[in-house]
Amino acid sequence: MSTHPLEELLHPRSIAVVGASASGRGGGFVNPLLEQGFKGTIYPVNPKYEEVLGLKAYGRVRDIPGPVDFVISSIPAAGVLEMLADCAEKGAKLIHLFTARFSETGRKDAAELEQEILRRAKEAGIRLIGPNCMGVYYPAEGIAFNEGMPKESGPIGLASQSGQAVGEITGNAAQRGLRFSKAISYGNALDFNECDYLEYFTQDPETKIILLYIEGVRDGPRFLRTLRAAASAKPVIVLKGGRGEAGTRATASHTASLAGSREIWNAVVNQAGVINVADIDEMVDITTAFNFLPEIRRANVGVVGGSGGSSVMAADLCEEAGLNVIPLPDEIRQELKKQGNAIWDWIGNPADFSISMGNESSAEAVTKLIARHPNFDFIITFVSGPWRRDPESFSLEKHLARYSLQDMNNKPVVMVFQDRPRYTGNDEDMAEYDKIVEQMKAVFIRDGYPMYPNIKRAASAVSRMINYYNKKG
Repeated sequence: MSTHPLEELLHPRSIAVVGASASGRGGGFVNPLLEQGFKGTIYPVNPKYEEVLGLKAYGRVRDIPGPVDFVISSIPAAGVLEMLADCAEKGAKLIHLFTARFSETGRKDAAELEQEILRRAKEAGIRLIGPNCMGVYYPAEGIAFNEGMPKESGPIGLASQSGQAVGEITGNAAQRGLRFSKAISYGNALDFNECDYLEYFTQDPETKIILLYIEGVRDGPRFLRTLRAAASAKPVIVLKGGRGEAGTRATASHTASLAGSREIWNAVVNQAGVINVADIDEMVDITTAFNFLPEIRRANVGVVGGSGGSSVMAADLCEEAGLNVIPLPDEIRQELKKQGNAIWDWIGNPADFSISMGNESSAEAVTKLIARHPNFDFIITFVSGPWRRDPESFSLEKHLARYSLQDMNNKPVVMVFQDRPRYTGNDEDMAEYDKIVEQMKAVFIRDGYPMYPNIKRAASAVSRMINYYNKKG
């Protein structure tokens, strides 16, 4: 179990939402807590209301009759010191300051107010998340900052300096079947900073993969030490905002942190052994590989299910990503010949199924043989929705049978699911197509298969994962 200070703070018995209302970006923190099923007591605080979403509202934190562990502040900056005094009186342990317009504005008075808040919080023994951030998403505790966030927990921990980024990362990840232990947006990092969150996730038994979106750091040497320690324990995937000149200028006005040059950043991550990514799509792609696939150290891939030019391009893209598209072993061809398969002497790797002339049994036979062969370390298979209007094509069970997933011989399988339909019919047909596609995706996620929208992203993600394991030793 983690001994980090955050461990105790993230299990509150009660949460007070200051500035609460039934809706709105700030005041809407109550509804996500209700939707997530927070098991403790929720106290809306707003002198304008007698109740919020069916809960009794209080004029100030000090008016709350019971104990208050965790406070979410969505009031203007000018009211924070008074609120902080009330929180100290109630014995609160943690305040999430959604409240913004502090040092990120570049104004001297705003920066001084921020420092005074920190000074008084320390005097009261209160820790701070933020300011200028979305705060905590912890599904196991029923804590969320947006509506519609998944209630299921998973092995991924995320610390993000940007609230927008944490929402986008968790949202995109949810569509790929990824789930989070915790995701924390920390903004200006007035108290807890990026090093604290990295240390926490490194110790946290609920977190197996660490994601970090960062714009700048407070303490460079400590950050490098912490990053190196985290990466030696768990995969750490980092997205740096403010890598170029324009991004650096934007960072200063966003979270008031110091952003270094691209060259310095690249040197830091190379020393630390983390996985450096260029954007959110790449972060989610690589996380998907770590989440669903076992540890893979060799890069021999069998590519199945493409056709014509797509097979040729698939081979190029896999090799360019660092994978080995090895020739199809002759014993596979001989086995196909023995089975009387007409394409035994044509088929290769990638396995171009356009030459099977619609004979799906040939495709299934080749897939099974590749899965059984020891030369292949994993398989990338193209997946499509139904493409012609007939009962067989629009049956979920029949369509899934095409991919021989029950015969993979424990071989890791990566799905390339290109969503654009090859069948273009009327609205009713397309609605049925969409239904089958969503059902297929749900089955693949349930059964633990990583999905990608194209071969380039799939090959790159798996290659980056393999490189991580090989460098780690």
